[in-house]
Amino acid sequence: MNDIILELRGVKKSFGQTEVLMGIDLTVNRGEFITLLGPSGCGKTTTLRIISGLDMPDGGSIILEGRDVTYIEPDKRDVNMVFQNYALFPHMSVEENIGYGLKLKKRPRREISDEVEAALLLVQLEGYGKRRPNELSGGQRQRVAIARAIVNKPKILLLDEPLGALDLQLRRQMQIELKRLQKQLGITFIYITHDQEEALNMSDRVAVMREGRFEQIGSPAQIYDEPKTTFVAAFVGNANIIAGIAGESGDGNIAMLHSGGSVRAALRDKTVPHGQLLTLAIRSEQIEIARDSGQESGLRGIVKEKSFAGGMLRIAVELGSGEEIIVSRHGINSALKEGERVVLDWAPGDAVPVEDVGP
Repeated sequence: MNDIILELRGVKKSFGQTEVLMGIDLTVNRGEFITLLGPSGCGKTTTLRIISGLDMPDGGSIILEGRDVTYIEPDKRDVNMVFQNYALFPHMSVEENIGYGLKLKKRPRREISDEVEAALLLVQLEGYGKRRPNELSGGQRQRVAIARAIVNKPKILLLDEPLGALDLQLRRQMQIELKRLQKQLGITFIYITHDQEEALNMSDRVAVMREGRFEQIGSPAQIYDEPKTTFVAAFVGNANIIAGIAGESGDGNIAMLHSGGSVRAALRDKTVPHGQLLTLAIRSEQIEIARDSGQESGLRGIVKEKSFAGGMLRIAVELGSGEEIIVSRHGINSALKEGERVVLDWAPGDAVPVEDVGP
């Protein structure tokens, strides 16, 4: 059986003179949890609305299980959508909200009752069927919205930032619940978020969007450890971006010459000619920092600031070029003081050569 359930082929969309989607391509596998990750305005929600049939593309096609559904009505696509505001009917009970779609399909009353009861059990809301939405917490309303979507047994469930209105602790709890539910049901999830942690925690694959295009698509580990561009590196994990000149290469590594010194990076099957611009991404937690005692390699700078966030020590170092590099450490202890001269270095395999695509 073909494992591909959905294909986007050259999908374009504009609103007036604004081009929102610029010919995007995406293949989604059956039973996959894939997340569209990107800043506001990058085209995530428009992509979901086109998949669902709520918006029509200006070009390209939507292929669902081998069938072109580009211009087919939403209710004939076997695709359901969960919105950030949940869109529950306030005058209906929980069970009436969940069973609404089945009622529209004129299913027998007993069948609707059984399906609603099963959906409530799946989202762990047994006994809540008679309540109204205003009697529920934010997390419970979110579960009702999901139950209403899954009771129709869609082939694909589209989720547009469904956890965005929840507080941090509840959001993390619901991430676990959503992933559990997805695995239990085996339904394909296409999920939208601008929260990188949420995307990395929940997804089988992540598609990073920027200005109407997919910048990179891959597993969470690939996106985090092997970003292809400066945008992906900075957006996912807030990597430091450092530019210099390519030096000598050998043993799979390349030297980068910088006004602050020299460092090395793994080439990762890339080729960078000697003397050309080389841009590296390096995570703050992978940088080694030490007092400047005349070490041969590394980048020299001055500690400008120390701050603490979430159990992490954040050290801002200013290089001679004026660039700021962030180094982070677990815990809050460090003998380094503001104003001290330091050297930054790292293992070559921890630095990733990336394409500079600008801010």
